[in-house]
Amino acid sequence: MSYADELFIKMCKDILENGVDTKDEIVRPVWEDTGEKAYTIKKFAVINRYDLRKEFPALTLRKTGLKSAMDEILWIYQKKSNKISELSTHIWDQWADENGTIGTAYGYTIGEKFMYKGEMIDQMDYVLKQLKENPFSRRIMTNMYQYKNLATGALDPCCYSATYNVTKDEDGNLVLNMLLNQRSQDILAANNWNVAQYSILLMMVAQVSGMIPGELVHVIADCHIYDRHVPIIEELITRETYPAPKVWLNPDVKNFYDFTTDDLHVEDYQAGPQVKNIPIAV
Repeated sequence: MSYADELFIKMCKDILENGVDTKDEIVRPVWEDTGEKAYTIKKFAVINRYDLRKEFPALTLRKTGLKSAMDEILWIYQKKSNKISELSTHIWDQWADENGTIGTAYGYTIGEKFMYKGEMIDQMDYVLKQLKENPFSRRIMTNMYQYKNLATGALDPCCYSATYNVTKDEDGNLVLNMLLNQRSQDILAANNWNVAQYSILLMMVAQVSGMIPGELVHVIADCHIYDRHVPIIEELITRETYPAPKVWLNPDVKNFYDFTTDDLHVEDYQAGPQVKNIPIAV
């Protein structure tokens, strides 16, 4: 069993046994096929910690598409794009406007320039610059929840802020950690996808900053299982599990903007069968 499996199973059981049901409350999401209200069982402020020095946090109950997860993270933080044509997956297609973009959301916000000490810079370049010049700063973060962009973006960002913090290990090596804040998460559809992609982001940023990737701390404000997903989750968490796969990056890449999905290497990823035709609330 991977550690990601262990946390996922524990989290799902806790939500199902102790969560709050939103049935009959006023909720926004509806089921894509019928338009009926989509209710959830939820818990507030779930916090999970993953140490990348021990293993990569990939679920083995079912396989997570790690290269696709990386592709989306590069789309947001490297390409700083809102164009769905620049993304290899189709997960954003239903939110695209007539111009094929998701408006002023995600990568658009990361790429917006601001003035910092006489220099025009964007959020990702600010992070990379601070980690090189002032790694022990307590102010190194990106934040996609910009109120001025919400009305013209296709979707308010779910994973909205990443705070970077540097520590040292017992040998004196610099260790890069990340606190990931997420306002809302559909556990079945997105939990390990988000965990995996931000783990890869942490690995990339650590590598180009000359550091070791350390802890990813994932804070989910509204952690929920949709009503239609309950039987799927109940079956999923009873499955056989496997050890975590080995995941590493091409060590020759020294510039964050040179990474591609070909630089992600995955070995010995054993997992249960994929869950197909997951109903999606929109």
